[in-house]
Amino acid sequence: MAPPMSADNFLKRLRAEGLKVVEVGDWRHHNRNHKGPWGPVHGVMIHHTVTKGSKHTVDLCRNGYEGLPGPLCQGVITKDGTVHLVGYGRANHAGLGDDDVLRAVIAEKALPPDNEANTDGNRHFYGFECENLGDGKDPWPAAQLEAIERAAAAVCRHHGWTERSVIGHLEWQPGKVDPRGFTMAAMRQRIRDRLN
Repeated sequence: MAPPMSADNFLKRLRAEGLKVVEVGDWRHHNRNHKGPWGPVHGVMIHHTVTKGSKHTVDLCRNGYEGLPGPLCQGVITKDGTVHLVGYGRANHAGLGDDDVLRAVIAEKALPPDNEANTDGNRHFYGFECENLGDGKDPWPAAQLEAIERAAAAVCRHHGWTERSVIGHLEWQPGKVDPRGFTMAAMRQRIRDRLN
């Protein structure tokens, strides 16, 4: 059982991995912890935002929208590869997902199909929202893909996890398609290479 790292350690780990990090407002204390616990944490979840424009994307992920209050993740990765920290603690990003997937992440084994939504993912995953329209056509710049790799690796390195602790939203919750435009298998290979 892994407790989440401290906010200061999170920032330190991201920067040590070579990332450009922007702190947005009082991100350290902006969370949804009043709705339930954050932790134990078991992995990292990658999303796309279905948005265009870095400022709009960061603002939306910090503040949320009607029916889904922010923060919507801990970090927003914009097209230029910058990680914008918008919250720390429980965030509205993962929603309910498959308990079999969670068990596979904990065991760092191959993922089963996600065919249930019975487990609170906001409690157990760090979340990175990545600026992209999610239509399969919007490009993923090399700097952004590298930042996703580095951010996930930074968290894995802290907790002693392998690349198998990194999943996409589409692997967690039935009906989700994000991230769309690259495969999680390819991203996990990149993270594996970085960790080794």
